[in-house]
Formats: sequence, structure tokens, C-alpha cells
Amino acid sequence: MGEPRLYAASPDEIREGGTADIYFSRAVEAIKHLGLEDVRVRAEVHAYSLPRGYEWAVFAGLEEALALLKGRPVTVYALPEGTLFKRKEPLMLIEGRYVDFALLETALLGVLRFSTSIATKAARVKAAAGGKTVLFFGLRALHPAVAPAADRAAYIGGVDGVSGLAAGRYLGVKPTGTMPHALIIVVGDQVKAWKAFAERFAGETPVIALADTFYDERVESLMAARALGEELAGVRLDTPGSRRGNMRDIVEEVRWTLDLHGYKHVKIFVSGGIDEDTIAELRDVADGFGVGTSIAAPPSVDISMDIVEVDRGDGWVPVAKRGKLPGAKQLYRCRVLEDYVLPWGSEAPKCPGGEARPMLVKYLDRGVLVRELPGVVEIRRYVLEQLREAGVLEGDVNP
Repeated sequence: MGEPRLYAASPDEIREGGTADIYFSRAVEAIKHLGLEDVRVRAEVHAYSLPRGYEWAVFAGLEEALALLKGRPVTVYALPEGTLFKRKEPLMLIEGRYVDFALLETALLGVLRFSTSIATKAARVKAAAGGKTVLFFGLRALHPAVAPAADRAAYIGGVDGVSGLAAGRYLGVKPTGTMPHALIIVVGDQVKAWKAFAERFAGETPVIALADTFYDERVESLMAARALGEELAGVRLDTPGSRRGNMRDIVEEVRWTLDLHGYKHVKIFVSGGIDEDTIAELRDVADGFGVGTSIAAPPSVDISMDIVEVDRGDGWVPVAKRGKLPGAKQLYRCRVLEDYVLPWGSEAPKCPGGEARPMLVKYLDRGVLVRELPGVVEIRRYVLEQLREAGVLEGDVNP
């Protein structure tokens, strides 16, 4: 019997095509067998369908996609990361010899689909919360190897904070979180645990007391307020669904009790199996939300890649499998989600005040990065600005 191991591919293994589906490897071998390795293609990445009820999605994972393709003799055009898009719109165009990037299709679609799905759900959750704080606590729903990518995608999508320790190292974002029930259970006394947390972390992070471990939420919230006074920034209600009842009634009861006893400064945060629908019901009575599984395991945005043009040495010929539109395409935008998809090289449509903007821009020129990549804070800001322009997000937004 061998030693236990973590089943996680290394970055080098991924970049070298070691995680590809075998049919891509066989395709490359067959193409070489026929002596057609110099055939060039234009391959388009798109989402021909979105999850039910979705009218838009957030394009994410571009930086990782470029990390896969960088150094290979391919030219890449793509939407800026964080761009809102609709179904059937082109997201990326890759031009080069097919054999030079075929083994990366699996990984490329994997990182784009993973990050886009999480970022899109995070944006929907943030929109449901309006100006209220949303924190992402979903790493326990995922394999640890993808924790930094998940935190990155959720943050890009608009959440105000992420909980992963690795976020600081990979993203430059300070991780955010309160306390687990385990702290209180190990200590054996809520008040003693809350005070220990405040003594150790006051000034480093807001003191948020978890207030539903042994007694009901109203009782423990008042206990925390009396124990910590002005030092207490808020209480978190993480009541499991099996004991919850009507969550809005519980929040209103806690709010009433805190206010009645002079603790109006204490904010109320809700977590534990909540989704955008729950948030929409609670955002006028709660001050913030901790969201986990619904962002970490969202409806999947079905991103695919298809060859749309082929050059066998006598010029580009539009081609595509059934159900897909042949020919390379450009996405032109007048304003957020007011888009036009036209053949590559078409004249830009007219918009009020000028011409539509071409959205697919060059990032790699034969494997060389030719455009500076923004950081996650800038991408998040871009997403939130689009949500507001599209009328999806209302209220003040945390910077």
C-alpha cells in the first residue's frame, strides 16, 4: 500500500499539457501523422448557453489562461477580465498552429469556466445585497488546490472580502473572517471565548461574535453585547437550516433586543447556507452576509472552444461544426450589455456619441504578453462599475 497523497497537478504539469483529455493528444498525433502540423486555426472561446435565469455572466480566469498560453507561438485576443457578457458572445480568440495549443484546451476551458462561474455567482450575490457587505467563506466546499483561484474569482465578482489565508500571498488581499464554533466549544464558555478573541485581535480585525452556539441568537447576541460593550462591532448568526425557522424574524428579534438595551452600534451578519434569494429577503434588516457554498459551487457557465477558421496555406477559410457560427468574430459595445457581434474586421457600429468599442483586444502576440494585466482590486472595481451601469447593482459599494 502506497503513502497517501494530495491529487493536485503542478503548474508545470498543467502548462505542459499533462492534464489534457487524451483525445486532444490523439488528435495532435494524427495531425502530425498526416504531415499537417503547420495548419493554422483561429479558435474562438464562447458561452453558447448560460445557467437558467442568467442574462449575463462575468468573464474571469483570463490571467490564468494567459499563463497557460504565454511562451507558445500563438496570438490571443480576449475580453478584459471582469467584462460582463451575454450568451453567444466571443470571449477569446486564439490564432496559431493547432498543434501548438491543442493540449491546453482542457486546462484553458477549465480555468475559464471555473473562475467565470464563481465570479458570476459572486456578482449576483453582491447585486442582491446592494450596498451591504458580502464575505466569501466557501473554501471548504472545494479542493484546497484551487483555493486561491476561488478566492480570486469571488473577489473579482464583487465580494468585499475572502477568508482564505492564501489570499494574502496570491492576491495581495487581506483575508477576512470572524470565529468558528470550534473556538467557543473548545473554550467551553461563550463569554470567555469572545473576550479572548477581542483581547487577541482587537485593532487587527473588527470583533464579530458568533452568537448561536449554545443558546438562541437573541440571548447570545445580548450576552456578547453586555460582555464586550463598545468593543463589539457585530454579531454573526450562523444558525443551521434545521434549527432556523424564519430567519428574518430571528434577525428582527436580535435587532430589536440589541436596540432596546442600547446596543444600536452592534451590526448583524448572517451566514450559513444562504443564497442570493435569502440575501434579497434580509438585506434591509441585516448588515452583512457570509456566503459559502452557493458561490463556491455555482451553476456552471458552459464555456467552450471551437475552431472557426482554418488556414492550410492558402488563406483563412471560415468553418465550424454544426450549431456554431463560422468565422472569427469581434464583439463591439456601445454600453454595458448593449453589444454587437460582427465578423472580424467589420466596421464598428455607430453609437450615440461615437462608434462602438471593440472589446476583444490583443494580449499575446506569438506568445509574448503585450498588454499590462490589472490587479484584482482594479478588476473588481471594473465589475462593480458595469453592474451599476447595467442597473443591476444599487446602493453604495465598498471600495
